[in-house]
Amino acid sequence: MSKDRLEIPDYNSLFSEERYVQQRANKKQFEAPCSEQDTAEALAYSKSAEYMEKNFDRKAVVINPHKACQPLGSVMAALGFEKTLPFVHGSQGCNSYFRSHLSRHFKEPTPAVSSSMTEDAAVFGGMNNLIDGLENSIALYKPEMVALCTTCMAEVIGDDLSSFIGNARVKGVISEEFPVAFCNTPSFVGSHITGYDSMLKGILSYLYERSGIKANPGSGEESGEKLNVMLGFEPYTGNFAEIRKILDAFDTKYTILGDHSGNYDSPATGEYEYYYGGTKLADVPLAANALGSLSLQKYTLKKTQEFISGTWNQQITAMSTPLGITGTDKLLEAISELTGLPVPASLTEERGRVVDALTDSHPYLHGKRVALVGDPDLLIGLIGFCLEVGMEPVHIVCSNGDVDFNEVKFKEEAEALLVSSPYGSEATLYIGNDLWHMRSLLLNDPVDLAIGSSHLKFAAKDADVPLVRVGFPILDRHHMHRYPIIGYQGTLNLLTLIVNTVLDELDRNNSGFNYDLVR
Repeated sequence: MSKDRLEIPDYNSLFSEERYVQQRANKKQFEAPCSEQDTAEALAYSKSAEYMEKNFDRKAVVINPHKACQPLGSVMAALGFEKTLPFVHGSQGCNSYFRSHLSRHFKEPTPAVSSSMTEDAAVFGGMNNLIDGLENSIALYKPEMVALCTTCMAEVIGDDLSSFIGNARVKGVISEEFPVAFCNTPSFVGSHITGYDSMLKGILSYLYERSGIKANPGSGEESGEKLNVMLGFEPYTGNFAEIRKILDAFDTKYTILGDHSGNYDSPATGEYEYYYGGTKLADVPLAANALGSLSLQKYTLKKTQEFISGTWNQQITAMSTPLGITGTDKLLEAISELTGLPVPASLTEERGRVVDALTDSHPYLHGKRVALVGDPDLLIGLIGFCLEVGMEPVHIVCSNGDVDFNEVKFKEEAEALLVSSPYGSEATLYIGNDLWHMRSLLLNDPVDLAIGSSHLKFAAKDADVPLVRVGFPILDRHHMHRYPIIGYQGTLNLLTLIVNTVLDELDRNNSGFNYDLVR
């Protein structure tokens, strides 16, 4: 390489240079900071049992909750349909947050527009913003459908989306035939999984009702033989590929309802397009005639499942994210029951290989104490995986866990699952708590591993606990969303990720005589 190359230092080394160190020191005279001793004492106190008690008593403030707001989930749901443009009725800032948060996880652009509401719209209503936004976005981006959701501002002032869309049609901004699905997603209640469910249900019901088709499960030359599959708020594009592999092995026909994997795993060809893949709009009404539906996030997709079983009168099998051997066994049994087809020999053989891998790694995982953070369906899968490999869940935080399925609370199912195994005897489940609570737990009752999203890294660092990144969002590592965590292949990926973290820690903390070549 040329000696004349431009040296561009990494910011870690750049800001360690003396000029920047001095600059930060000089700024302190204007900040009236606490002394270094006071800061050290406050930090030490925040790690104490006394502080932990006060931390768990707080009611008026939330610190680093492990959830996002509803419209973020609705944007993801909209991107699961062919040539559909997500439209956020609210401010540009809200929409920028949703787009950037999703893009930082998937490392892909997130096409979405907003009605750009400002102070005047907050006072007089956002109808004109919405109508102008529809006209401009359809002209510029040429979608085949727009999917509208709301933000806090639009909800607080009571904007009526159905009325506004109707007025847009009256004004000739959009034709009577152009599809505009919508849902209400107030950010001050629920979470990203609530928003995803609301938008998915909104799109399915809208396209079904406008088609004129009457649901008749099991009928139709093509649709009557198909199985509907819903993955839910799915942060792993690799899970879409894995469920396709499994369904193809069964040699059954299927329709994935809400497939955003194309948009979030698109190729670099030198030309950018707004829309990649997604469920075909024409397939949605026909899905009402499918032989049955399979949901892989039963707590996330509550409204959608009720719509399918009620309006479509369709058999639906719902489960939580199928992680591990047991979870995947249940998935294959469900597919077999819905389709009437036997479990393929290729999947049985794959199962055996993964069981062999679990046996190889078991000595390094057995008895490891773990802390878990995630959404309800993911946590059910993670708890099951931990128990079947002999890991011991200790602290489990679910900020958005106040949900139920068929009148059974997530908390009840999780606690029943933990009680079913001796490895779950020390576990405590914290519903509605946040990651600052988890920090106190990790500091005062240490564990061997923490499993959760990138947001958990700060608490894990303070407690000197290695973090295994699983879930949403993963912002500080690349390409992890491309690898499946469901199915037998996903079980192997999850096992590899966790056991190699344990082995890395063995090497990092070696005492000199146990820095082994073979593990």
